[in-house]
Amino acid sequence: MPPETPVLISLKEALTKFAFPPANVETSKHIIPLHWYVACRLVIEGGFHPDHIFPRPPITVKRRKGGLLLHHDPSAARPGERTVLGGLKTKKLDVTVTIPTIGPVLAVSLKGTQRAFRNLTNRMEEAAGDCTNLHMAYPALVYAFWSVLRANEADDPAPVAHFQLKDGRYAVPDRAFLSGGELTETIKRYRQALLRLSERDDLRDHPSRYEACGLTFVKARGGPAECGVYAGHRDPKLDYNRMFQRLYAIFDRRFVYTAAMLRSRTRRQVWDGKSPLLADTILRQDAFAEMEPRVG
Repeated sequence: MPPETPVLISLKEALTKFAFPPANVETSKHIIPLHWYVACRLVIEGGFHPDHIFPRPPITVKRRKGGLLLHHDPSAARPGERTVLGGLKTKKLDVTVTIPTIGPVLAVSLKGTQRAFRNLTNRMEEAAGDCTNLHMAYPALVYAFWSVLRANEADDPAPVAHFQLKDGRYAVPDRAFLSGGELTETIKRYRQALLRLSERDDLRDHPSRYEACGLTFVKARGGPAECGVYAGHRDPKLDYNRMFQRLYAIFDRRFVYTAAMLRSRTRRQVWDGKSPLLADTILRQDAFAEMEPRVG
């Protein structure tokens, strides 16, 4: 299949592509629209230069007197994953911020699960191992793990899915929520594991912990038209918006405030509020309301 077209994409659209993919799309490709969402958000809200992000987002920066303007430019995008050195083996990262002469400073790993949630046990082990491997080589790396799960509900009266249903309902191993809206025991354990793997603050903290973790359920009831972030069972410490804000704060603490000699290279950019990308799209469309552009 050809690579996913690089576009500026809203979270709702990315989640819809994940939860309701075309039948001919490989499973590994379902999560790629979220890679583009993260890459774009790290520019718009995070203030990271698009040239430092991989996959390179479809955004360009133009300087004018008094500010930096953001433009939507799909031709500037570059798809793919960056391979970095690990303590035990090399690792392909979904989204990476790399500053020249300094190296990888921030990364986000995304994992999506649509069914067969019993396999989440293996994902817990993989997450801890990947984090340890990278922090061994880059102790200062600000690393996040964002897990996205399809909210398959046992009492959904008319499930819509690209995988096989059982008698018109989700099979037991494919359910994320029991009747009445309670999480299954498997996902409860998974959520607890993510909480224990999160909140790394200092470089000397255990390398198996991420600086931040996110757990987002994707609404499946009602089909693609109703798709989006599932409103129930949001854990404040695993909220994806908090995850982004925590990444920015820890990055500033490690690479800007405590490294004054590097500040000219590491400090995050501030964009002109009159940027065409912001004025014409981000600040105008409700689909991007969760983003807070870094303007000044």
